[in-house]
Amino acid sequence: MVFSSALPQGPSHIRSISMPSRSHPLVSKVEEEITKLKTWVNLSASGRTTLKADKICIGLGGLKDLYCCIEDLLQLPLTQQVLIHHEQEKWAEKVLDGSLRLLDLCGTTRDLLLHMKECVKDLQLAIRRRRGGDSSIKSKVDAYIFSRKKAKKEIGKHIELLKRMDKKYVSSTLLDQDQHFATVVRVLIEVKVITISIFKSMLFFMSASRPNRKQSKWSVVSKLMNKAKVSCEERQEDKSEVENVDVALFLLSRRISSKDGEMEMVKNAQKRLKDLEVRVEGLEAGLECMFRHLIQTRVSFLNILSH
Repeated sequence: MVFSSALPQGPSHIRSISMPSRSHPLVSKVEEEITKLKTWVNLSASGRTTLKADKICIGLGGLKDLYCCIEDLLQLPLTQQVLIHHEQEKWAEKVLDGSLRLLDLCGTTRDLLLHMKECVKDLQLAIRRRRGGDSSIKSKVDAYIFSRKKAKKEIGKHIELLKRMDKKYVSSTLLDQDQHFATVVRVLIEVKVITISIFKSMLFFMSASRPNRKQSKWSVVSKLMNKAKVSCEERQEDKSEVENVDVALFLLSRRISSKDGEMEMVKNAQKRLKDLEVRVEGLEAGLECMFRHLIQTRVSFLNILSH
């Protein structure tokens, strides 16, 4: 998968923190990247669009660009001077604590993705070999579904943790501080909020859930099953890669039991599993890149405060 950072342009409704007038072009560049990512976040969180892997990769690409700008901003002598001047205040502890939590969650999300990829590969292998007949495939499908249910519970815990992190902000008294200092801290707050939002989108993708939706995946599948006149491809085109696999395996499991049209369902499941594997590998690459940027930003921040 191409790891892209081409983000949509347009107005945004995500929580916005107005910034004072600024002179350095780097600050304007950071604000530009933040504005683009706000548009992506609001569109993804609205529930009006399916959380597909390629869209999340675009968000990760934009986040990478934003962290590159943040790194440049932290290297400015003026930035380092004002941060050192205010290093004993509570905001520094909160920023450092937030960066550590984001690193932990990035690593956990990467582990969850790796586990998903391993389960997908195991199921692909079982379907290709088809040793042991239909019962063998069905047992592998059941094992995959069981694994997904366990992962979904774990993912739900991390989504709740991200929601709690999203509510922690630095005091508004920073508005009365030095202009450049206030600007830098506000930017760091915005970056944290956007990072949390993109991580939540990835977790929603992995759990086959969507923001503001209460339907279970199996209720969605039941509706799809009742639309007999609609082809399998048409049913699945508006769903994420994870949802497509869930539907394909559900259909395959039923076909195996009825001995009707099994080969068609096997081919569909193989196609969906391969597509998911490729998409997950793209997300893995994006997360690995973000993990390095999160580490670099934290190291730069610590180096400034240690002077």
